[in-house]
Amino acid sequence: MAGAGLTVAQLVAAVAHRSGERLTANIVGSPARVIRGVAPLESADPGQLTFLANSRYRAAATVSGAGALVLSAVERARIFPTPPTDKKTLIECETPYAWFALAAQELTGPDAVHAGVAPSAVVEPGARIDPSAHVGPGATIETGAAVGPRARIGAATFIGRGTVIGADSKLYPGVHVLADCVLGERCIVHSGAVIGADGFGFAPLDGRWIKIPQSGRVVIGDDVEIGANTTIDRGAMGDTVIEDGCKLDNQIQVAHNCRIGAHTVIAGCVGIAGSATIGRGCQLGGAAMIAGHLSIADGCVIGGGTLVSRSISEAGFYGGSFPLMKHRDWERNAALLRHLDDLRNRIRALERQLPRKEPP
Repeated sequence: MAGAGLTVAQLVAAVAHRSGERLTANIVGSPARVIRGVAPLESADPGQLTFLANSRYRAAATVSGAGALVLSAVERARIFPTPPTDKKTLIECETPYAWFALAAQELTGPDAVHAGVAPSAVVEPGARIDPSAHVGPGATIETGAAVGPRARIGAATFIGRGTVIGADSKLYPGVHVLADCVLGERCIVHSGAVIGADGFGFAPLDGRWIKIPQSGRVVIGDDVEIGANTTIDRGAMGDTVIEDGCKLDNQIQVAHNCRIGAHTVIAGCVGIAGSATIGRGCQLGGAAMIAGHLSIADGCVIGGGTLVSRSISEAGFYGGSFPLMKHRDWERNAALLRHLDDLRNRIRALERQLPRKEPP
């Protein structure tokens, strides 16, 4: 049905159903308008859906050629105080971005799964492949591994011995999931990701380093998405755990024995050191640095480029990145920073010379 397009009324009903009636919407204009795809505000045409979720784009929304526009009631009243012409249908809802995301899923439809194992794939004896799953060319499935119903294993992807891939999960070409790891249902893993590599564990002795065997697993819940070239190391003696609904961007490092709480999102280039625990529903900005053996409370937001060097016990927005400035200004400020301790001591010495105030 999505390929032939959906009417606005059908989209509204489908999104309400997908969200368990959490995302309902009012239609302003023609509910019979047919929508066949999605596009940005600036380029959308009469057969496409777009959205307004940021007030900076009001001007673009006003002149957009989209056939249907998703926006909040407040924005609708502001930029369309009277209903637009019959060229555009407005979809008024509480959370336009989330509504648009579900509508886009409905319009795109699920990827077709072409069941079967490619002739060039290597499936070792003892591996279990569900008949409805797809294994692409050049993929390797080692003994004891299990690939669930309707799962898709991309070309040249490697699944190690004893690893379990859940139903409806999709691994793009060139993914490596090493031995004894567990991937839940409806997960997406993008190309270049490595799940289950050895953690960085070495014991010092006489100036040298002795490798500590990494015998744990990586256990990933349902509905998790892992970006390209992201690496998640196996635990040293316990497991590294990524709970349900987490979304990890590209080029993230998750070290051994970390635990990431359900529905946490992590932007690109974040580094998480060993045995860190990230709470549920957290948001970590790009290039944030999380030290090891600490915990971050549920619901925390960590700004991009922030170094977290101690545990955080209370939800809130935390940031520590220095703002951009011209290099000569940075050098001047850096020189002051080097002398802060001396300045503090001098101020304290001056304060001691001041007359002491008598209490009233």
